[in-house]
Amino acid sequence: MPFDVWSLWRRATLGLTALLALGAASASATPFLVADVDSGQVLIANDATEVWYPASLTKLMTVYVALDAVRNGKLTMDTPLVMSARAARMAPSKMGFRPGTEVTLDNALKMLMVKSPNDVAVMIAEGISGSVEAFADDMNAAGQRLGLHESHFVNPNGLHDPSHVSSARDMAIIARALLRDFPEHADLYGIGELQLGREIIRNHNGLLGRYPGVDGMKTGFTCPAGFNVVASANHNGRRLIVVVLGSPTARLRNEEAADLFDRGFAMGAGSDSLESLPTSASTVAADTRSNVCIHRNAVALAAAEEESLAESEQNGSAGRGNVVSGSVASLSPAHTELSEARPHFDPVPVFVGPVPGWTGPVLAARPGPAIPNDAKAYSSVNTDAPDATAAGQSAPAILRSSVRTPSTERISTKRIHRAAAPRKGKEKPSAPISLRGAGTANEKIAKGKTSPKSTTDVLNH
Repeated sequence: MPFDVWSLWRRATLGLTALLALGAASASATPFLVADVDSGQVLIANDATEVWYPASLTKLMTVYVALDAVRNGKLTMDTPLVMSARAARMAPSKMGFRPGTEVTLDNALKMLMVKSPNDVAVMIAEGISGSVEAFADDMNAAGQRLGLHESHFVNPNGLHDPSHVSSARDMAIIARALLRDFPEHADLYGIGELQLGREIIRNHNGLLGRYPGVDGMKTGFTCPAGFNVVASANHNGRRLIVVVLGSPTARLRNEEAADLFDRGFAMGAGSDSLESLPTSASTVAADTRSNVCIHRNAVALAAAEEESLAESEQNGSAGRGNVVSGSVASLSPAHTELSEARPHFDPVPVFVGPVPGWTGPVLAARPGPAIPNDAKAYSSVNTDAPDATAAGQSAPAILRSSVRTPSTERISTKRIHRAAAPRKGKEKPSAPISLRGAGTANEKIAKGKTSPKSTTDVLNH
């Protein structure tokens, strides 16, 4: 087939794909919302309180609980967290760190917002609350304090569970709370690229660098949820939050969010507050699986999970304003063109392992009951930390047994190696998790002496 004919045929096929996606989106309108950050007023809403699967938008709540724990003195941004075997087994997207790898909370949160790794989300949960289940309880308790209505969380990463649900309204409340309660960490949500050793990791948010004033926040995708986004943008000191749930492609999601920003910034004050919207009578989320994942193979779904721009482009586009739901496009006063050019970002460096000279605790998954809420994660060697006293006086025994420090690590390591030695007539136990080896090896990555394994290599393990 001649090149020109092939090109025309390909464009026609992509256009048909876009029209089919548009028809699916119009036939079943999905939730969206625009809210003012300062006032909490709702400017635009459609099914904003409908119960929905949040997918990786969940990680905004994970960040809120983590920052709240820092504020309450349970750990610091420099506290190292340990990758457990359970965390390492999480499905993609993931960093692929081996069990025993240490990552500071600061670096973990940056990875969470840019790469959206499910293994790191579990590592954060286990380090802060002891287990995924205990962290989910903390998420739901925080949600109750924030006034969430439709949300119920069962994990820190948003991997699909029928009882793990939220709504556009609740996600806007979480986003607003993050910006309001932790303004000093607002730069977490607008990082365009990370640099880990020689590897560059790009953000999944296709609005960053493409829509004027966008400075965050998080995307999400699973087959039942569709393509979701919570985005924030600032125009002349006025900041809006846009939530779009259940889009059939990443491209349509980005374009619908851009149109909603256009409409929101053209409007004045809203009439309703986020809290005053009527609560949904349903507790069961819609399942977009038939619209989003039908006719897609495992490779395409893996690309969708990574939410790369290339994946969204293969679904085609019929042009700005023509690929969003009719209720949005018909009222849109203007159309901001999303650039096709790849935006430039200055990579933010991250590393694996503790910060140089760290003498504080290292937090990992803990068996048994959860650590009491009033416990402080300080060790006896960390005497310069606020509220630090002798370990026996600063925390209950369960906290002391769950926190490692450099002064106790050598003893722990000897015990691990003795326990790992095979005994006569008994089955050889499984190999122990190394708590320092991975961190030490990855310190070389941070210094640029070696390169980490590629995502493909990691996923093959």
